[in-house]
Amino acid sequence: MRLPATKSGLPAHQIAAVAIGNALQFYDFLTYGFFASQIGYAFFPSRDATASLIASLATFGAGYLTRPVGAVLIGILGDRVGRKPAMLLSFALMTVGILGLALTPAYDRIGIAAPICAIAFRLIQGFGLGGEVGPSTAYLLEAAPPARRGFYVSLQYMTQDGAVLLAGLVGFGLANTLSAAALNEWGWRVAFLLGAGLVPIGIILRRRLPETLKANAQDAAGRDEASSLRAPLIGLVMLSAATVCIVVMNYMTTFAIHTLDLQTNVSFLATVTLGICGVLSDPIAGRLSDRFGRKPVMIVPWTLLLLIVVPCFEYLIRHPSRPSLLACTAVLNIPICIAAVSVLVAVAESVPQRSRSAMIATLYAISATVFGGSTQLVVTWLIRSTGSSLAPAWYMEGAAAVGLLAMCCARETAPSRREK
Repeated sequence: MRLPATKSGLPAHQIAAVAIGNALQFYDFLTYGFFASQIGYAFFPSRDATASLIASLATFGAGYLTRPVGAVLIGILGDRVGRKPAMLLSFALMTVGILGLALTPAYDRIGIAAPICAIAFRLIQGFGLGGEVGPSTAYLLEAAPPARRGFYVSLQYMTQDGAVLLAGLVGFGLANTLSAAALNEWGWRVAFLLGAGLVPIGIILRRRLPETLKANAQDAAGRDEASSLRAPLIGLVMLSAATVCIVVMNYMTTFAIHTLDLQTNVSFLATVTLGICGVLSDPIAGRLSDRFGRKPVMIVPWTLLLLIVVPCFEYLIRHPSRPSLLACTAVLNIPICIAAVSVLVAVAESVPQRSRSAMIATLYAISATVFGGSTQLVVTWLIRSTGSSLAPAWYMEGAAAVGLLAMCCARETAPSRREK
């Protein structure tokens, strides 16, 4: 049965079901990035630690290759059959991927089959996650009262950042509990299995959701924007810029270990900091975008980011310590989180309901595939090739500059602002 979103929105526990399921999926997917060094040791052993890391990060990037396919197929399913079945399917695929990766024996036991299996399960993970963002974002937007769309959609990023926080806490706990050898041998698998153990909760919660897709839905604002390629192209550029910056920040754990020579347990605190900043900033950003509009809440923090990226990295490289790592991580991540929320809301509002799931999923997946899947690999390669530890800063700076230009060209989509 399809139930239209009410004027006051859906009950909080139903919105929480979408948010929690989304968090669990991103926890599973992002955990790989945080344990890239350990996974490289298990599946891609090499005398050169950097070469092993690059092979591991390439496999991390492989998960992004199937995201556009999953986005298109599961996104279309979300538009034709409903948001709920699409979200359930993506969840099931992620379960297969995460369990398979966690249980695959290391290279020293099954040889070349180990990296092959790791890549295969990573591709399944990517396919499932590719189909998650479109239906769940569409669901949150459609469930929201018009005046609170920004806040509801902010839960998409808030739960992603909650996943970052959870993964960071798990990593920090394991790094402080286990020896380096144990973490390399089997400790990283514990983090994956913890996520897999939470999957049944997400499935149960999502099975109880009502459907927000309405038959023959009309959306005037979306219909006008969809008449040209302008809105999707601008949305793609903004999402891509945000993706680069977010992934560079997620890279801070690996950067701290391999470039700054900080201890593993200290580096995981950067991940915890990322999660805390995001969980606190995202809902505030959503409320600000509802009050002041999407464009101001994108442009102001993004301009600030452009000004502070390089100085923050320079300070961190000159003073590599726990306080400087955490301070720079927080200072850089807060403006990224605030702007990224408004970007996603603006993209979601710029397309009609009848194609919203597929459009959001496709744009998000393309940006994630091209830039999200390559950023950590490219940054690692740039550091090694140029010998400059500032490579991540300049890469982020370039992406931020292009993103700011797109934000200035975007149209305001907030209902309260369009009506004025």
